[in-house]
Amino acid sequence: MHQQGRRQATSFTFRRLNYVKGEQNELDDYHYKIGDCRCPAQSLSGLVTYQEGSVVIRVVLKREKGNVTLFAFDKGQELSEHTSPFDALVQAIEGDGEVTVAGNPIPVKPGEVVLLPAGKPHAVRATTGFKMIPTMIRY
Repeated sequence: MHQQGRRQATSFTFRRLNYVKGEQNELDDYHYKIGDCRCPAQSLSGLVTYQEGSVVIRVVLKREKGNVTLFAFDKGQELSEHTSPFDALVQAIEGDGEVTVAGNPIPVKPGEVVLLPAGKPHAVRATTGFKMIPTMIRY
């Protein structure tokens, strides 16, 4: 049901971003209108590529109530410990990584998921080239 006063989303953009040494560099955008059948099925792993010494991030879907993002970590790269006010579910899709939640290191392999509870500190480290999809739900 459409809520009065709320604007319906009419389009979305795949955006691939590269974070290198704390700097954000926009690499490319793919823009599609909702309902436009030009948006083909995609291999999740193929939507983001590794870059030497970097973590590459691509926002796949961003909405008011949540977002889906792809990460590609070069071997040895990491995201330092931080917290989020919302739960997130991390799914490993390629390579091996380690997700630390509240000081507890959890090894992850493709196909495995880890819950990042709201307010709990968490970090990610790639033990090999590692790709993951964190899905955050805002409530």
